[in-house]
Amino acid sequence: MTKAPVTRNDVAEYAGVSTAVVSYVVNEGPRRVSPETRERVLEAIRVLGYRPNATARALRMGTTRTFGLITPDGGNPLFAELAKAIDKEAAARGYVVLQTSADGDPDTEHAKIAELLTRQVSGLVLVAPTEDPDLSDVDVPVVAINRVLHKASSVRSQYREGARQGVEHLIGHGHRTVGLVIGRSRDGRPPERELGWRDALEHAGLGAGPIARTTFSRRGGYDAGRELLAATNRPTAIFASSDLQAVGVLRAIHEAGLRVPEDVAVVAFDGTPETEYSWPPLTVVRQPLEQLAQAAVTRLIDGRDAVEAVTCPTELILRRSCGC
Repeated sequence: MTKAPVTRNDVAEYAGVSTAVVSYVVNEGPRRVSPETRERVLEAIRVLGYRPNATARALRMGTTRTFGLITPDGGNPLFAELAKAIDKEAAARGYVVLQTSADGDPDTEHAKIAELLTRQVSGLVLVAPTEDPDLSDVDVPVVAINRVLHKASSVRSQYREGARQGVEHLIGHGHRTVGLVIGRSRDGRPPERELGWRDALEHAGLGAGPIARTTFSRRGGYDAGRELLAATNRPTAIFASSDLQAVGVLRAIHEAGLRVPEDVAVVAFDGTPETEYSWPPLTVVRQPLEQLAQAAVTRLIDGRDAVEAVTCPTELILRRSCGC
């Protein structure tokens, strides 16, 4: 026999209050409830296992307290870790997150934005969105992570400064030819991580090392590593613009019969957990994912009418791959 669902009347009777008071507690208003009465209602909810109807509550309050999150690649450990941080931060503020992936395709991204809007999300988080997604029909707050948009707030890591710091560390180990593994630019302008790489070399009075442009993937890093190792000015150190690329570079170096860091040192950008378990463990410029998540969620909830750009500092984490 199916057990009848617990109703608001049941909670009110157990707590010795009216159904209106139960509603005020569940909906956090509009009227104030004394702490003692509130605790009695919450205790009744816990004991009876009452679950408010989220859809009805959203209709009454005019918000679903749900955020839509679109990442470029759900299989990338960086985006998985970032999504986890956003979900945790949203939950702490009483929101839930619907996550999906656009695979870096503008048409897919546009379709996913439209789909999330039909689900009445209260805000959108676009992680590394396409260059200028169409937001003309979007009537909820939007925050972009790791890319600046014209009509939405943005939160991103200090890519250029972080890359410069990572390359300067390699130069500090005595390397004079530092290669770069980097993604391909969408607009023809050098990516910020490439600019940071150049800043460090120029400040040290060194010429630019060889560059291999590839995808942000393990295979991309592997192919780029092989390309750099075959160059006439083979680098003694490589700065990879993502962890996945760096893992591929490590394999290319090992297959070439070379040692890390004795023959070729490696530093990566991102700092996902898997870099601790590569061999050797990778020195990384870690993105502050928790700060990015907190800043994004805060702006969705508290900064509806403001469009601002926020940058968060990275952190250099030293391990064996650089020679430390």
